[in-house]
Amino acid sequence: MSVVRILRKKNSKATLHRITHENGVTYLSFDSFSEATGTRHAFATRLGGVSRAPFDTMNLSFTRGDDPDAVTENYRRITQVMGRVPDDVICTFQTHTAHVRKVTREDAGKGVTRDRDYTDTDGLVTDEEGVVLACFWADCVPLLFADPVRRAIGVAHAGRRGTTGGIGKKMVEAMHAYYGTDAADLHVAIGPSICAECYEIGTDVAEEVSVAFPGAKETGVLFQKEDAPRDKYQLDLWLLNSLLLREAGVRSDRITVTDICTRCNPDLLFSHRVRGEARGNLAAFLTLA
Repeated sequence: MSVVRILRKKNSKATLHRITHENGVTYLSFDSFSEATGTRHAFATRLGGVSRAPFDTMNLSFTRGDDPDAVTENYRRITQVMGRVPDDVICTFQTHTAHVRKVTREDAGKGVTRDRDYTDTDGLVTDEEGVVLACFWADCVPLLFADPVRRAIGVAHAGRRGTTGGIGKKMVEAMHAYYGTDAADLHVAIGPSICAECYEIGTDVAEEVSVAFPGAKETGVLFQKEDAPRDKYQLDLWLLNSLLLREAGVRSDRITVTDICTRCNPDLLFSHRVRGEARGNLAAFLTLA
């Protein structure tokens, strides 16, 4: 099989590394994030799984119509790259909220090998070793949080509604409340997702963003392309999440931002903007090493 070429954003200061495990799974990782925090993480790609079209091949969602046995095998393979098993995973239950849930070893397997007993949960936090936190995306922003001082971690799904709803800040607040995390100690990774040049929105959404974040246009979070119609704007979720995290007390030099866009790389990553509902879901995984 030929190697899929990656189109990267040249304005990013960080580089997501492509890694192919001996089992054939290809995933993306920030080396600097893992080294600074004592964690293991993986942003899944479409490559290395067993799902058939249109879920080919590393689909990690049981709710899109894929063969459940294929999804289970995909989880076995992707968790193997972190030295874990599917029974260790705890999944979000995403409904574009800003709700955060504390989880423990007692929750292990929920969303993969057993049912979740919670809903409306776009963020998870824990300080327990041996569990793997997971969130899903296909253009939205996966966020990884790690506090190397208190040995606590978190994952969050930050779509447009979750981002403007303040899920980044609520993750910081939850980790402080549960584990005593100081925001200045946190490292946050903003994972592969849709870039500003690809994320076109209408005036109604632009107005919602401006209400939630009054400085959106001045900071460049919202902008218009030179040849764009008057009712079309571009939204920079990478920048918006970065600014909101800084407002929450996270140091700017500890926020690592993706250099890979999902819509620009449809052969590597699932993109809702490219394929609509006929696709699989990606997942981001984080565990204490």
